[in-house]
Amino acid sequence: MAMVKLTDVRKIYRMGTVEVPALKGISLSVEAGDFAAIMGPSGCGKSTLLNILGCLDRPSSGSVAIDGMEVAKMGKAELAALRNQKIGFIFQNFHLLHQVSALQNVMLPFLYSSFPKAQRQDRALELLRSVGLEGRAHHKPFELSGGQQQRVAIARALVNYPKLILADEPTGNLDSRSGLEIMALLEDLNRQGMTILMVTHDPQLGAHAACIIHLKDGKVLKEEEVKERRRAAVELALLDEEES
Repeated sequence: MAMVKLTDVRKIYRMGTVEVPALKGISLSVEAGDFAAIMGPSGCGKSTLLNILGCLDRPSSGSVAIDGMEVAKMGKAELAALRNQKIGFIFQNFHLLHQVSALQNVMLPFLYSSFPKAQRQDRALELLRSVGLEGRAHHKPFELSGGQQQRVAIARALVNYPKLILADEPTGNLDSRSGLEIMALLEDLNRQGMTILMVTHDPQLGAHAACIIHLKDGKVLKEEEVKERRRAAVELALLDEEES
């Protein structure tokens, strides 16, 4: 079953009397359990497409289905519920609240959730443990490295058991090792059955995905299967050997 299915999706921004087309008839399908990368130059429509996939923006026309649900005509409350229940977001700049702890950041999505209150802290601690940050639960973001902050963001993205992860340049602000560690986490989530859509401009990062969707000028230029996927765990092991 397709986790994401777009049919002839168009997005036009209006600036006064001027129309600026950002997406020009995008059609694509990503099956449940896939790991796909969306690539293309600046201005090709990657961010617009990600916002529509994340139900943060609406297309001007066309069909958008997430997990079999047509979302293009949903109301604001329905879209908010869908985002909270089915989609996890990972951003390049982490988007953590700096005045609260890592644990409290992970628990933020519960504010709009029916998740049992008595189990919320345990769930958040479980996820921090899974990303290697159990001992940092009560640290604030400014007390954490960039890679640790992105781990907190991943834990937060997973808190409501989403079916789809949308990652926007998830290693863009990280050093090489931290970037590989984040990719290893994403690859592990994918092996567990999570559907991942990652936006990147970096071909090396895109090679960790199973397929790459190339955008240009608001259109799908081509889709290609990655025949020899890069594996972050292998690259980390080689890096350790070089440094030892």
